[in-house]
Amino acid sequence: MTEDRQSKGKCAYCGQEETQRKMPGHLAKCPQRRELISKVDRKGGRRDSVFYLRVRDAWRKEFWLDLEMRGSASLNDLDNYLRAIWLECCGHCSRFSIGGWKGEEIPKTQKVKALLGAGIELTHIYDFGTESVTLIKARGVREGVPTTPHPIALMARNLLPEMHCMECKKPAIWLCMECVIEDERWGVLCNAHVKTHPHDNYGEAVRIVNSPRLGMCGYNGPAAPPY
Repeated sequence: MTEDRQSKGKCAYCGQEETQRKMPGHLAKCPQRRELISKVDRKGGRRDSVFYLRVRDAWRKEFWLDLEMRGSASLNDLDNYLRAIWLECCGHCSRFSIGGWKGEEIPKTQKVKALLGAGIELTHIYDFGTESVTLIKARGVREGVPTTPHPIALMARNLLPEMHCMECKKPAIWLCMECVIEDERWGVLCNAHVKTHPHDNYGEAVRIVNSPRLGMCGYNGPAAPPY
């Protein structure tokens, strides 16, 4: 499967859909985003170094986020955001590092502007048992007024990858955790077949949500931005 087919996303400003590869170019030209930046600059306010972050799951590259983050914000802010939109299930520990598992841990009190230079890629690991690994890299930086009072703004994210019912190939809405854990298969089901599916040892099927942590540990969403 090509990248264009598996990793299309939607611009949070205008709703246009683009591939993961083409989204940075769209965001640079997006009229709604450019107008918003001009508007906040005209109003004035505290200026900052505002970083464009490309965030992606290390193993399932069809899951990605394009974020804009204040340079004065901390890694703790980024950790909280990733937990809310992608990861949080059971209050697991997490860490940031440069260089993956073997890299030295970076305190979450560190400011983003002190870390994200050219070519630097951060690794975020959530849950050291059934780990989710997220890679974060700065794609650019602008000097100006942030577009939101929050430390992070969502600019774009991947569309929910298409999944098809294992019984009838219609669009899947549910995931059977017993299939995942006991049968080691991706047991996705449509609305009709979830009602007749025999597995119930792990409770009811969970709804499919737009997160790379789906099917891991106790994760069941909601996979929504925190603000």
